[in-house]
Amino acid sequence: MLISSIMAIISGLLMSVQGVFNTRVTEKAGVWFTTSIVQGVALVTCLLVLLFAKDANVEGLKAVNKFYLLGGVMGAGITYTVIMAMSKLGPSYAIMLILIAQMITGYCIEFFGLFGTPKVGFVWTKLMAVGIMIGGIVLFQWKK
Repeated sequence: MLISSIMAIISGLLMSVQGVFNTRVTEKAGVWFTTSIVQGVALVTCLLVLLFAKDANVEGLKAVNKFYLLGGVMGAGITYTVIMAMSKLGPSYAIMLILIAQMITGYCIEFFGLFGTPKVGFVWTKLMAVGIMIGGIVLFQWKK
């Protein structure tokens, strides 16, 4: 649990910094060119790590629902939309909205048991937590 929590924190840190980096590149190079370069660098990085990790299971991949491979398409969409949001809203406001969207989507996936995820029951405190986050955004954006 501790290692997984640390990984989640690192993921959030990396996503925030990456969004700013990508936005800076976009200012000079263009959004789709930046998205292409970022995804290309990610591909090369993954292939290099794969050489050392040696965890490729081609037989296992054959058993996967091919619909799930659209995650790669989503990766390009994520890069593009994060760049656009950060460039127009700024990093803090964009990330707050991204986090709320992630929380709501994640809970809906669990609640409805989508994509093979175990179903969870409705919990009012989770709905209240989202409300508190939205209130936090309003407070964060409050102008004097």
